[in-house]
Amino acid sequence: MTRRTPRFPAPEQVVPAAELGRIHFVGIGGVGMAPLARAMLGRGLPISGSDIKDTATVQALRALGAAIAIGQAPENLDGVDTVVVSTDIPETNVEVVEARARGLRLLHRASALAALMPGSRSVAVAGTHGKTTTTSMIAVALRHVGLDPTFVIGGELGTTGESGHAGAGDVLIAEADESDGTFTHYRPDVSVITNIELDHPDHFADVEQVRAEFQDFADRLEPGGTLVIHVDDPAARAIAERTAARGVRVLSYGVGEDAVIRVSDVSSTGGFPTFTLIVAADALGTTALGATTPGATAHGPITLGVPARHNALNAAAALGVALALGVDAKPFLEGVAAFTGARRRMQFLGEASGVRVYDDYGHHPTEIASILSAARELAGEGRVVAAFQPHRYFRTNTFLHEFGPALGAADVVLVLDVYAHGEQPIPGVGGDVIAAETGLPPQNSVFEPDFDRVPERLAALARPGDLVVTVGAGDVTEIGPRLLKLLG
Repeated sequence: MTRRTPRFPAPEQVVPAAELGRIHFVGIGGVGMAPLARAMLGRGLPISGSDIKDTATVQALRALGAAIAIGQAPENLDGVDTVVVSTDIPETNVEVVEARARGLRLLHRASALAALMPGSRSVAVAGTHGKTTTTSMIAVALRHVGLDPTFVIGGELGTTGESGHAGAGDVLIAEADESDGTFTHYRPDVSVITNIELDHPDHFADVEQVRAEFQDFADRLEPGGTLVIHVDDPAARAIAERTAARGVRVLSYGVGEDAVIRVSDVSSTGGFPTFTLIVAADALGTTALGATTPGATAHGPITLGVPARHNALNAAAALGVALALGVDAKPFLEGVAAFTGARRRMQFLGEASGVRVYDDYGHHPTEIASILSAARELAGEGRVVAAFQPHRYFRTNTFLHEFGPALGAADVVLVLDVYAHGEQPIPGVGGDVIAAETGLPPQNSVFEPDFDRVPERLAALARPGDLVVTVGAGDVTEIGPRLLKLLG
């Protein structure tokens, strides 16, 4: 295994947020930065920032009290004590260069988020897939029981649009992004691992490094902490076994008989899962596996307000967090059932001319398979039409020949060209290759390189009764509303 040296190694000590002084975010409107800035503003911390565009997100942060400059310049750091950056911000950025010249404290976003954790009962939710939904589900359910947690999520709650919030309670919930390895900066009281797979080949040299860094993440629990982990996943199971062997409390979940929290009797009505959660009698013991059913408690049937059967597993993870925090299961699971989803996670956009349109952030072959499985259940007798935008050339090259077979689960597929995110194209890597490998008839698997033509192409392909889902982490999210307008 070849491990890559991280640009932002985990800090030896966490500096509490109250000691950071005035905090400046470079790229404050970013999907990871904005929720953290919101939470810090809610804590009364002095926040400034800069961004290249005056977006709605930037305007919302400004309304909360952040001083935000459009454009980056050395003078933006006047009066600043701490500068927060993400992995996407290069060392050559003018504000990074100026921060180093002035000797200011320079923190990665993950270290700044870790600074909010001292004094809270902190929960960090990690995993290749499902972490945004699981984190959001936990936040909504804890609100339901009256705990008002602080949360920092890499997505928005479907009901309120919030991605970050400073709660009055003592619980802090954070989505722990593994994409650049900085999730090892956290020392939470409860860690969650939903699954482990290679997804970010620009950071991870191979899947073995992914597994090693997730083990590192699990090892950084605070003393007396709890690991909540999905043991149907082989890589996660290995971490569960090693962690339990060290005497750390492990709450395993899954469909297997030896899971401490077992998902049982899963069915689906109209695409929305119904299931039972069976919790072993010694759920708060230290044994990761080998749970027995005598004395177990059954919770259910539970019907979720979000589609897709895999969300039953996310609900099991959420229950594990509740048990670790000492929250009563019954009202908490009522809150889980009331959860209506996170934006861009199988989000229903509307219906026009008998065509239902959904949008999802999925950008990995495994995620595409789950999205299309959920779409199939939601579609009923109708067809599933998928519009997929590959995200980044590096990732597309790694999974190039896996995307097509995953998309083949749809009835009709339209593939856009790669959303480059500033990368240089890789010859021979593009949406045309993916469209050619779905296994569908040529007329049902098309490549459309012109972004502006995609809505009209989809409108021509769709027919009443169909379900259309736009899939990808780039600007494909703009297609759904335009399609609905055309159909309407």
